[in-house]
Amino acid sequence: MISTAKNHSLQPTNTTSINFSSRKFFSISCKMRPSMAEATSSITYQKFVHFALEETMKHTHLAPSILQEKYGCLTAMDGETELQMQSFESPKIRLLRSLFIEGSDGMQVLDFAIFPRAEFDLPIFCANFFTTPVISIVVLDLNPLHDVINRQDYKKKYYEHLIPLGVKYGELLPWGGKITAESMKFFSPIVIWTKFPTSEQKHRLLYSAFEDYLKSWLELMDQASSETDLSRITANLEAQHKYLTWRAEKDPGHQVLTRLIGEARAKEIIRSFLFDGVEELGNRTFTDYFPEYKRDDGTINQKRSMIGKSFESRPWDTRGEFIGDS
Repeated sequence: MISTAKNHSLQPTNTTSINFSSRKFFSISCKMRPSMAEATSSITYQKFVHFALEETMKHTHLAPSILQEKYGCLTAMDGETELQMQSFESPKIRLLRSLFIEGSDGMQVLDFAIFPRAEFDLPIFCANFFTTPVISIVVLDLNPLHDVINRQDYKKKYYEHLIPLGVKYGELLPWGGKITAESMKFFSPIVIWTKFPTSEQKHRLLYSAFEDYLKSWLELMDQASSETDLSRITANLEAQHKYLTWRAEKDPGHQVLTRLIGEARAKEIIRSFLFDGVEELGNRTFTDYFPEYKRDDGTINQKRSMIGKSFESRPWDTRGEFIGDS
C-alpha cells in the first residue's frame, strides 16, 4: 500500500491474477480487508466492479493490462481514503479499467470504462458514480465513438434497439440538470445522467441499470467484426483520441483526485491510467480538437462551456431523436 503523504512515486503495490476456469479474480492488497462501506452499509461500488469483471469474462478472455504493474492501490494524503485500480485487455478491448475510491467519511467513487480497440467502432462503456451519505451523482452510458446526432447510420447500428432500455431507466432515474452542449457531443440517446438522495433502494436500481447496460455493451462486442479498411480504423483511432483528450482535460473527477492525492498525481492518474492513450493514440492537442477553448496566450480556457448553452432537461425524445436544438 502506498501512502501519498510519504512516497512520491507510483509503484506497483499489488498483483492481480484471474482464474479463468472458475471466473474468479483477486487483487492481493486491494482485498486484504473488507470494504469500509460493506462494514456499515450495503451501498458499495465494489459489487459493481466484481459483477463487471465476472460478466465480461463470460464473453472474452481478459488479461491484466500492463498498467496493472504500476497502478494498483493507493492511500490518499489523509491516510484513510483508499484508491483501488484495476486494468485489463482482451482481443476486442484495448483497455477495461476501474477506479474505486472509498473514504472514511462515507464518500465513494466509481470510474469504470471499457475502450475498444481501433479495429472496432464500438461505443465506450462509461460509468461515473460519486456518492456521499447525502447525495449520489451518476453518469452511465455507452458513449458514442462517432457522432450520433448527425450520423444516423452509427446511431441505428448501436442504439436503435437500445432506446427502450434508455427510456426505462430515464424514467426511473430522471435527468440530473444542466449538461453543457460541448459535453453532450460525447453522450448517447440512452445516457443516464441523474442525481438522487443516497439510499439503498436507489443503489439497487442503479446496480440493475449497470447490469443491463454492461450486458448490452458485451452483446455489441460479441457481434462486432474487426474492421480491415485502414481509413476506418484511422477514423476510429482519431475519434477515441478526441474523446480521451476531452475527458482528460475536462473530467470533473480531477477536483476529487487533486484533493485526495495532490495535483501532480491526479494529473498522472487521469492521463496515464483513466484516459490512457491520450499521449499515445494521437498527436493532436486539446486546442487542436477544440480551438474555441484556446486563449490568446495559447493556454486552455478552464470554463466548462464556451458555447454557453446547456440542457436542463433530457435532449433526446422517447424515439431516440435529438430535440436539443428545437
